[in-house]
Amino acid sequence: MAKKRRPQSKAAKPQLADGEVAVVGAREPCPCGSGRRYKACHGREASHAATELVRRPFEGLAGECDWVAMRELVPAATASLTLRDGLPEGVPSVTLATVLPLAWPGLRRDDGSVMVGIQNDTPSGDISRDLADVLLRGLNADPGSPIATGRPSVDAPRLQDVLDAQVQLVPEVHTGFEFWLGDAEDASGEVAASLERANSAALPTLRLGGVEAAYWCETPEKNHLRWVMPHGEEELLDALSRLHAAGASSLGEDTRLVGSFRAHGLLVPVWDLPSAMTAEECEKPAAAFQERLAEALGSTVPLTAEERKSRSGLMNRQITLS
Repeated sequence: MAKKRRPQSKAAKPQLADGEVAVVGAREPCPCGSGRRYKACHGREASHAATELVRRPFEGLAGECDWVAMRELVPAATASLTLRDGLPEGVPSVTLATVLPLAWPGLRRDDGSVMVGIQNDTPSGDISRDLADVLLRGLNADPGSPIATGRPSVDAPRLQDVLDAQVQLVPEVHTGFEFWLGDAEDASGEVAASLERANSAALPTLRLGGVEAAYWCETPEKNHLRWVMPHGEEELLDALSRLHAAGASSLGEDTRLVGSFRAHGLLVPVWDLPSAMTAEECEKPAAAFQERLAEALGSTVPLTAEERKSRSGLMNRQITLS
């Protein structure tokens, strides 16, 4: 026998202010008065907004390229963050870190300082909003406690709202993850094991001093230079193609521009380097390349057949990281 359906009481039409629609349970009537369930009405819009990918989440922040590098390329690094409204009482500092112990999204340390991990998985399509949520919750967390993953609302503040966007991000690259602790020798239990695993997996990495957001790294077979660049992708590809076709895209003998990463709306050209080539030895060639690139970026002449061939090759050697 078919089960009788209980009659549904008709929800009173809510009073909405300024066209706003309140958030309710997914199966409840939508507060807009449409008669549909929330999940099939305004809830669908809210869900879409929460998951829609923001292509350049760090755009508008000074040092956008280094934000991308800390998110995708650098194993162990920290950078001091400056809040737009200053530090609240009891919070001596806020620090961005590549990774935190046990993959915590954030950490309020015993001294009240706050650390935010940038390489964690984030719950929505807007990394900037998710990181800002961790940061703000960290300011109010109890000292000595980790900050769990949350899911901010679609109108929650982003990093661009919380930070002083004019202050340049200056990453400090570390050889390991001892920055997690005041004294690494005191690490024990899960944190000690996490520290050991992280240190064993970290590739030696250094940031060049003469150009912005260029990172040298050492691997068992060869070294690499990975350079996050702020230019538009199409514009940069044209310029790299001009240099590549002219034989001017290398950083010296036995070096080669091998392709690029695409990360958070920016292009990251990658060079293979000899195993003996140190970060210091990259400084002058990188500065010289930056001058050649600036000239190529300024050209408005259509690409030649050879340059178009180079461009096609570079595009075929792109890997998307985000």
